Amino acid sequence: MAERRDPVERASDGSKDLYDISTWEERTSVDGLSVALYRLFAASARFVIVAVAFLLLVGIGGLAAVTNLEIGLLTVLSAIPALGLAAYVYYSDVTTNEPLSLLVGTFLLGVLTANFAAVLNGALQPYFQGLGFLGTVLFFYIVVGPIEEIVKLLAVRLYAYTDDRFDSVVDGAVYGAMAGLGFAFIENALYITRELPTAELDLGLGLIGMGGGITAVRALAGPGHVIYSAIAGYYLGLAKYNPDNRGPIVVKGLLIAAFVHATYNATVGIGSGLIQTFTPLSGLWAFLAYVLVYDSVFGLYLIRKIRRYRQAYRKAHTPAYDDGAVQSETETTEAE
Repeated sequence: MAERRDPVERASDGSKDLYDISTWEERTSVDGLSVALYRLFAASARFVIVAVAFLLLVGIGGLAAVTNLEIGLLTVLSAIPALGLAAYVYYSDVTTNEPLSLLVGTFLLGVLTANFAAVLNGALQPYFQGLGFLGTVLFFYIVVGPIEEIVKLLAVRLYAYTDDRFDSVVDGAVYGAMAGLGFAFIENALYITRELPTAELDLGLGLIGMGGGITAVRALAGPGHVIYSAIAGYYLGLAKYNPDNRGPIVVKGLLIAAFVHATYNATVGIGSGLIQTFTPLSGLWAFLAYVLVYDSVFGLYLIRKIRRYRQAYRKAHTPAYDDGAVQSETETTEAE
């Protein structure tokens, strides 16, 4: 970032005190009060957002994953694939190990901010219902994709992003993945809560019979949330270290993530149907096949970005790091 200075400061030889003229620092009691009020406002804004999100969580029944053992069990099972993908992104970070406090905090904020998306999606969906299939597609691209990716990025921005331990571009992908995991966890809990008749829930075979299909479907949806928000998070990390272009970089990440997300929503039904038509697969298996293909394509996109960063990092920190070795590593890992 080019250093920005007022013309007076640029022309000064440093011998004059330019406080409150073209420079500023905390000196007087009024300065101290101003700093304290700003920090209080910033902290209060975060608190209000989190508090409202928690109230929404309670209001829409999201606590069932904690208060109801059966729903909690199914939710945890449904989140395992997403957790595995988030773990891969975490272990791919070649810089420093991310602190547990930031990882857990981002996950919990992902759980909480997801409720903004649930409310907004529900409020805006009726405006698209009268348009039939076109309305559904528009709803995915105009509402669902953008809103859900924004609230997941908000989970990163509220806490981890402002911490000094968020100290590299690739950290954005790690915390984006954790926000996506939190989002997937609470979304799965809400789906399972709504779909399963709670009066019939028990820990026997009935639970497995009723919940198995729902859990499988939600488990397949979870990794997508991690992929999309890790992509957006990567660009948030890039924006942190390119403040002159911060806005456009963040928008680029959101555009990519929202488009990939909305395209999945818009095509999963059609894609599964085509697989059923032209292959022996049917039902859940056709759905599984489509999701695996779709997530593999964009998961590879994310992995390649992380690999490029990792290779650049190693080259920058190891003068003898050989470009041929980089190429060889890339070819080997891609072949695997």
